[in-house]
Amino acid sequence: MSKRPASSETSDLSTTSKRRKPPSNITMSLERIPLEHIPPNYRVYGALFRDVSNAPFLQTQLISRNPEFEYAFIDASTIVSRAHLLAAVWNAVYSSVEGNLRTPNVHSEVVASLNINNNIADGYRRWGITSDKTKNLVVVKILSSPEPLPQAEQENEAEEVLSHLTSQIKGRLVRLTDQEIAEVTDWQKVRKYYKLNGVPVLDQTKDEVVKRKKMESMAIMGMALRGL
Repeated sequence: MSKRPASSETSDLSTTSKRRKPPSNITMSLERIPLEHIPPNYRVYGALFRDVSNAPFLQTQLISRNPEFEYAFIDASTIVSRAHLLAAVWNAVYSSVEGNLRTPNVHSEVVASLNINNNIADGYRRWGITSDKTKNLVVVKILSSPEPLPQAEQENEAEEVLSHLTSQIKGRLVRLTDQEIAEVTDWQKVRKYYKLNGVPVLDQTKDEVVKRKKMESMAIMGMALRGL
């Protein structure tokens, strides 16, 4: 399996006037995220919660390794875009498939994959959920089975994941879109974590939209070059 970047393509909600069931990859803002070049028996779900008020509880579940909380909990202020997030998700899934995980499981691997160095603890501290700082939370759930699941079972699985998340996370569930992500991104933090302060090409770019796109590319490139 060749190593290629993740696809951020996804379907839109139906806009018809009649009430319909959401498309199979979107369930009440929990999204089934399609990734290219991964086995079909892997399913990736993603969500964004804003104004989270119980980060200490959620962090405690991770630290205690509660099996019911096997998720990638990511501080949304450190995420630049869907492409940025999915680059880390794809790398984690690829490492899982190849048997090359550097962390305890595929979910912790997602968080570590956002880092530009191999310091796993540093990755958890900067990109993971923290009890005193995380107010907006990206959640990723990765599941696999010996064989691809039938569509009906996938839908049931998505509903179970959504039900658990909404019962445990005290926050506002929104669509995992570039627009929603951009509203909570802490660009000062992103520049610090990806060592982008003082980079001439960024300092010389006056258009803020163009500058942020360049930072996105540099962040993803830094992740890809980690350890080389």
